Amino acid sequence: MASRYDDQNVFAKILRGEIPCNKVYEDDFALAFHDISPQTKVHVLVIPKGSYVSSDDFFADASEAEIAGFMRAVGAVARQVGIDADGYRLLSNHGDHARQEVPHFHIHLFGGQELGRMIKPA
Repeated sequence: MASRYDDQNVFAKILRGEIPCNKVYEDDFALAFHDISPQTKVHVLVIPKGSYVSSDDFFADASEAEIAGFMRAVGAVARQVGIDADGYRLLSNHGDHARQEVPHFHIHLFGGQELGRMIKPA
């Protein structure tokens, strides 16, 4: 996956307000919104406000404040949408093999139902 950030990706446009979203949460470090094609009863995307292509890019180059603030935001979102008590899954795809569709680091927050096994046994 290319490490150069494309400021025309859909999440960059959402951050700039060019594309609307169904916002759940926002602070100085993150924006969270409902996925337009939910895979579970609750499916929220949490994106950092910085220009990071992937999890590798984010954790290598973001400041400690950005990393801490973003991860705290993920927890706040889980509590806000009410999936913290019964459990939830975090997923972040990185690169082509993981089928990362948008080249802006993001975490999928899944919950609101039994999620089953994470990966089908080999």
